[in-house]
Amino acid sequence: MTKMLASVQNREEAEIVFQNGADIIDMKNPANGALGAVDLAKTLEVKDFISGRRPISAACGDLPMHPEMILQKVEEFAAAGLDYIKIGLFPSAQLEACVNALQPLASHNKLIAVVFADNWNNYDEDLFEKLAICRFHGLMIDTADKSRGRLLNHLSPDQIGKFIKNGQSKGLMIGVAGSLEAPDISRLLTYDPDFMGFRGALCVDLDRRASIDATATAKIRGLIPEVLEEGIPASVDYKLLAARGYFPEPEEAGLGADKIFVRDFVLPVHIGAYSFEHGKTQKVRFDVTAEVLRVTRNPEDMRHVVSYDLIMDGIRAIVAEGHVELAETLAEQVAAFVLKNPRVIRVFVRAEKLEIGPGGVGVEIERTRDVKSSAKLRFTQVHGGRKFS
Repeated sequence: MTKMLASVQNREEAEIVFQNGADIIDMKNPANGALGAVDLAKTLEVKDFISGRRPISAACGDLPMHPEMILQKVEEFAAAGLDYIKIGLFPSAQLEACVNALQPLASHNKLIAVVFADNWNNYDEDLFEKLAICRFHGLMIDTADKSRGRLLNHLSPDQIGKFIKNGQSKGLMIGVAGSLEAPDISRLLTYDPDFMGFRGALCVDLDRRASIDATATAKIRGLIPEVLEEGIPASVDYKLLAARGYFPEPEEAGLGADKIFVRDFVLPVHIGAYSFEHGKTQKVRFDVTAEVLRVTRNPEDMRHVVSYDLIMDGIRAIVAEGHVELAETLAEQVAAFVLKNPRVIRVFVRAEKLEIGPGGVGVEIERTRDVKSSAKLRFTQVHGGRKFS
């Protein structure tokens, strides 16, 4: 399950995010850059307040890529006994030397390397392997220049998904951040990051330099399924679980379904069984309609809907995987992706090749899920004392 990391400046903000269910309390001063460091005394004050009830992380600051300087700063934070220490790694000829210098500390501290999407093309392809060899605990992708937009302005969801998969395959804990907003959450949860980091989305008017707002924090928390510990709580909030996309609350189960759709979505696709269709793209038009279980009579925010962005993200990700022989295969893959969302009960997919002849040719399919068995499975998972997956 994906955890929620909330970045705070002081104890007052830490209390707000703690009370609203943040899984990781992260110390960061947004006035000092993307990874601005908070005074160590304030960090220790928050640590005393949390008193082991949640993990605490801290950013070491936007430091130059000097191995000795970075090692000294990380040693200071390590001495404070924090659960995680975040170190910004900017593209540099000295980056590998900095990583190597931290290897002794990484052996007994949970170091999280932070890289930046707005500089992603400047990192070496073997970065994941280097971090794993040097025993880093995790890797997080963020944005360095907050004025240039959020994470998804720099990387597409399928690129972020590959980042997550590659890092996790090396045994790293993978996080995503970068001015994320509420609509981004469901799109990125599809790829199962280990944690998602927030600052601006928790503040008044999305201003990362403003104070943390309890209402904004609760809204973001409500969009991320909570990590349940072993055993079931004495009281289960089924309405909340329903809003987070697991299954309808019993008294709301008769609300029926809405339809969301994507129409006339055209992409260049490597598709075709003939030899002349290999090695080049041709335009394919997608029309997808998904029937989605309603969870409330009065939808008010992203907790209550399934975004059409998920459909377009899925199509883009599938197309990016490479050549597919048949339109039928492509349609099946799109349907399977959409049905991964637990609230989708039926999906209609039309995949139409537009360049074969004077008209379009293709396939239209309908696929459904067994809603009762799906809900029963999730109910069993809760009462079986296992975490949601």
